[in-house]
Amino acid sequence: MMYRVRHVTTYTYTDPVLLAHHQAHLVPRSFDWQTCHRTLLRVTPTPSGIDDRGRDYYGNPIAYFALQDPHSSLVVQVVSKVEVMEHSPPEPADTPPWEELVDLPERQQGAALLEIADYCFDSTLVRVSDEVADYARPSFPPGRPVLACLLELMHRIHRDFTYDAEATTISTPLTQVLAERRGVCQDFAHLAIACIRAMGLPARYVSGYLLTRPPPGRKKLRGSDASHAWPSAYVPGSGWIDFDPTNDCLVGTDHVTLGWGRDYDDVCPLSGVVLGGGEQVLDVGVDVEPV
Repeated sequence: MMYRVRHVTTYTYTDPVLLAHHQAHLVPRSFDWQTCHRTLLRVTPTPSGIDDRGRDYYGNPIAYFALQDPHSSLVVQVVSKVEVMEHSPPEPADTPPWEELVDLPERQQGAALLEIADYCFDSTLVRVSDEVADYARPSFPPGRPVLACLLELMHRIHRDFTYDAEATTISTPLTQVLAERRGVCQDFAHLAIACIRAMGLPARYVSGYLLTRPPPGRKKLRGSDASHAWPSAYVPGSGWIDFDPTNDCLVGTDHVTLGWGRDYDDVCPLSGVVLGGGEQVLDVGVDVEPV
């Protein structure tokens, strides 16, 4: 599938911002089953400097820009042409028992170790706890193939948790998400990652977009697609396998990947430091259109 992805972020400030430095993870990443053919980044007001050719520690495209004149609003628009190819995961029965993969970094070296090492341990927003381990354990009985474990964990999160955009913020701890059984895609991704790491396996956070389809007979609303997030787990012989607990499915051609890291903090779409500004209002619009 070929897509045109348009992501518009608008900040409106109650007081002028005097100086601002920002970084953006808004350019889709190219890898085995996805190719970003071109991207156009526009920032209003015009930055005093912009560098959009870099890569972060995890290899994701990253842009930096600075605004040195007073401004009361900021608009960052990125339009990309992205191709997502069909890709098939292995059959669950063909993957090894999960116990064989516990503490996998201890048996790896070189590039193979670097591929997974950062994704086995606690990170800023994903911390393993007794509550997380207790929730994860029923999906990992002795001898079960690892992909079967991951799929069962995905089904349980989808069944047990209610999508509620008002229930959490990005800093809500997983213990609260577990207790209240409510959250959004970032929460469900963080929970799945914590569960997988609690069992001694590597897992990472993937930031991206999801193509949404309008009800039959209705036109799609502009800006109605969504920034999205999901977990990815490493299976030797098969590589990273992405799955979506929010929608109870394996990640396919309806998902567009921006980048990946240990958790949301590593691939936050837009972040920065501003001097001034007072209160701010954020508006985000996303369009994912087949072309």
